[in-house]
Amino acid sequence: MKQLPNILVFMTDHQRGDTILSNSPVKTPNVDRLRKQAVTFENAYCPAPHCCPSRASFFTGLYPSEHGIWNNVAVSNALSYELFDNVRLFSQDLKDAGYQLYFSGKWHVSATHGPQDYGFTILRHPKTYAPHPHLPDTNEWNLFYTEGHKTDIGNEERTEARIIRPGYTSYTQYGINEDPYKDQDTVAAAVEQLKKMDSDKPFFLYTGVLGPHDPYCVPQRFLDMYNPDEIELPKNFHDTMEDKPALYRRTQDRYAQLSEAEHKESIRRFYAFCSYEDYLFGQLLDTLEEQNLMENTLVLYVSDHGDYIGSHGLWAKGLPCFKEAYHVCSMAGGGVVKNPGRVEHAFISLADWAPTFLEMAGITPKQHMAGKSLVPFLENQNPQEWRDTLFTQTNGNEVYGIQRAVFNKRWKYVFNSFDYDELYDLEADPQELHNLLHGIKDVDIPNCPYADIVRTMCEQMWQFAYANKDNCVNPYIMTAFAPYGPGIIFQK
Repeated sequence: MKQLPNILVFMTDHQRGDTILSNSPVKTPNVDRLRKQAVTFENAYCPAPHCCPSRASFFTGLYPSEHGIWNNVAVSNALSYELFDNVRLFSQDLKDAGYQLYFSGKWHVSATHGPQDYGFTILRHPKTYAPHPHLPDTNEWNLFYTEGHKTDIGNEERTEARIIRPGYTSYTQYGINEDPYKDQDTVAAAVEQLKKMDSDKPFFLYTGVLGPHDPYCVPQRFLDMYNPDEIELPKNFHDTMEDKPALYRRTQDRYAQLSEAEHKESIRRFYAFCSYEDYLFGQLLDTLEEQNLMENTLVLYVSDHGDYIGSHGLWAKGLPCFKEAYHVCSMAGGGVVKNPGRVEHAFISLADWAPTFLEMAGITPKQHMAGKSLVPFLENQNPQEWRDTLFTQTNGNEVYGIQRAVFNKRWKYVFNSFDYDELYDLEADPQELHNLLHGIKDVDIPNCPYADIVRTMCEQMWQFAYANKDNCVNPYIMTAFAPYGPGIIFQK
């Protein structure tokens, strides 16, 4: 009987996909080491630009509309705190198939249920603030009442990397921290478990670190790896965004206090943070090799979502629907990958990994999945009828607003319920600087030069919404703002 493969997942937080590509300025010797025995998915994207909905998609193979997590579950104004009752995680099926399941690090999928409720043995699970309307002393206001003395009221002197926010707690963009987020402890717990795995059973080991999440506070030795004089601003850094939604400009304004030198230093710190996480990842690779486990293990280096890293003058992630917030790391290696060292250019989603893990274990999913198995790519085959279009779903992070996007290699259309829409020609404008719909009223779109493109992409958006139970609009006059409504999919 063929032995089932082991699976090791290393998930970073906020790491943009291009930071692990071979032409990246980020120094990642351990990722480079895996690359030689891996397939690198160059065009990997998350369904939503936020930790919780994207992680829920990773674990379920579903989009937010079907798993129920739309935003940060650990804030008191959350839209959702837990997964829908009928949703299964791939871990439950792996557990039923005899896998040993271990979890170390960040969860951020549900405020009411933890990894242990889905079959995992917890090695390390840092406690996070998880407000819930039915639990005492979790209202966001309590933070201001109890920590009000820490706000910027009456203390408005700006120092390096500090963004003044009167009445809010102080925010500093970067700094030095020799043990950021205790990620070393998370990895150490995973390493110790690898050393004592039951060799008679396959294992799934998830290691979720919190870096390189902002603020970008890194150990000095990793910062020293980068010459500040060699850091360059992104090509689209100076985008005024005058042709884009006002919320985009307001978000950009949050970082306007930073000088160009501070933006460059932020980039340097972000790169250094990625190098630190790569160093931790190397400890897992070393242990797999020392324990002779690499040959029958799939090793996945993946991130939950991206970071703007100064693109369009932005940082972190959010509603501005630019590639940088959605582009994720996705590199799968180990002895189970055939013809390693390849770069795959097909569009893949974070939701694709759940059905992939199940197929590798010989399990038929017990629920519909929006994701598609990547096993053919791992086996160096060309899957039939693979997607040429991807979709995004977000109702906002903590600043809410319905936003959906459809994109392919040429075009990207963004539906904004809170402002006018966007259309980008990605071949002519890969930096997404020129919104081709700027200044065109919805009523005039059927007669504009891009009418056929917008109509086609709206059809695709509504077809995907229908297939994935995304009730993102209703036909009421005050909410139906897309230039073409769902009815167009029934007119053919």
